Amino acid sequence: MEIRKNIYYWKSDRPYAEGNVQVNDEDDVEDIEASLENYLIDYFGTDNFTLLPGSGQGNHKTYVVAHKGTKYFIRIENGPEKDDYMDVESEIIGLIGKIGVPCPTVFHSDANRNKVPYAIQLLNFIDSKDLNELYKNDELSLNEIAPSIGRYIATYQQLTFDNFGLFNPIKLRKEGKLIAYHETYLKYFFLNWEGHLEFLTKENFLSAENVVEIKKTVNQYISLLDVERGCLVHKDLALWNILGTSKEIKSIIDWDDAISGDPVDDISLLACFHSGDIILQVMEGYRSVKPLPANFEKRFWLHLLRNIIFKSIIRVRGGYFNMGQDFFMSNNNHTVSLKEFTFQRILFALEGLKGKYQIKDLN
Repeated sequence: MEIRKNIYYWKSDRPYAEGNVQVNDEDDVEDIEASLENYLIDYFGTDNFTLLPGSGQGNHKTYVVAHKGTKYFIRIENGPEKDDYMDVESEIIGLIGKIGVPCPTVFHSDANRNKVPYAIQLLNFIDSKDLNELYKNDELSLNEIAPSIGRYIATYQQLTFDNFGLFNPIKLRKEGKLIAYHETYLKYFFLNWEGHLEFLTKENFLSAENVVEIKKTVNQYISLLDVERGCLVHKDLALWNILGTSKEIKSIIDWDDAISGDPVDDISLLACFHSGDIILQVMEGYRSVKPLPANFEKRFWLHLLRNIIFKSIIRVRGGYFNMGQDFFMSNNNHTVSLKEFTFQRILFALEGLKGKYQIKDLN
């Protein structure tokens, strides 16, 4: 079953959106831990290990296991869709590690659910905080670390593909290579586009007038989506998916939304959260590895608009706008609410695409 074939982004399009954030039902947790312990006994060949809950914030349950003096990090995908994209993610991690991108080491990956009713991934334990935690605690200069982010984006873009969008796990298992679902980038970019805008209108996040203007403006720049060849795009590049210190990136994690797409996409994703001066530093780091793509600025605004729209769906559907300051997406540096910030980002991207703003104007 090709679960992700018609998905633009998992958290905005998955059938069971309530699974985006884990709810720790005690009975469910006990069942998972019991089966996981048995699974690990088979894997390690012994019951001499310690299993503890992890600290994941997204749609995976996580654990830490200690065995023979070594710590491992475990991620579990137990959603009702029985998603098997973990195989794709493990393949991507293996490929980017070979070209110098700091990332986890995958010791074991199993998405077939033959032994346990969930997909499981066993990684090395990385004893570092995520950059978002450091940033919120005023322990990180984002201007200083941003060029490193840009360099790594340019580095993993060395991986290129014929097709576009999410990768097909079935073909990966059969043919041993990453093949994306869609023959053109245009098809992927507009996947579920109408439904996304309709949802935001129905939820009174966007007005009908907003949607008309968005569609009209995007259609004027549709030629920019004529991408000849896709490159690796993380598609969830944010500070909470980067581990490290105030000076160094140790690992870029959570590649379970990665696609074959446009080289501008990941830089524009960072602009869903950060100001123009940060983006300019990311661009500077990128340019130290390779030149920026042609028509960069227009493509940047076009992708920022597409990305903040799908993120708006996740935030509306998940009740993110009602969360307090302890919520991982809350940013102490924003003077407006997350809801207002998100809406203003849509308008800013729209006006940027029209030529009213430059990247440096992003606040």
